[in-house]
Amino acid sequence: MKILSSCLLILISISSLAAQENKAETEVKETIQEFFQAFHEQDSIKLRAMVVPSIYMQSIAVDSSGNSELESEEYSKFLKSIVSIPSTTKFEERLISFDIRMNGALASVITPYSFYVNDILSHCGVNSFQLYKTEGEWKIIHIVDTRKKEGCK
Repeated sequence: MKILSSCLLILISISSLAAQENKAETEVKETIQEFFQAFHEQDSIKLRAMVVPSIYMQSIAVDSSGNSELESEEYSKFLKSIVSIPSTTKFEERLISFDIRMNGALASVITPYSFYVNDILSHCGVNSFQLYKTEGEWKIIHIVDTRKKEGCK
């Protein structure tokens, strides 16, 4: 009977831990989705509230010689560029999937995407988000992406 009770207790503990991890993954995914909703709405106030003040934004680009280059951008410049897009221009970044890795208050998320301007595929790539949980909220601390025009689906 003691063995059965011990096994039952272990199963309940594992089940509880898995439920907590699933809840955290859901919260992280929702944070990324809310980020893109605010992005598409050009809402700089929401976009600023979702990140830490010291956020890093970077892109990995390929130059004309085929060499990779790491470019950094200030978040404030990113926000200005988003809000300056004319209302006549429709843009949408479609996330294809989420690969979420968690360890306590740290989350890493990889999201392949396709980017459309006026319903025409502009480019594709992969986003990498780093988030951390503070005061009950997930905040984005780093975004890096890749961009390519060929080989997009």
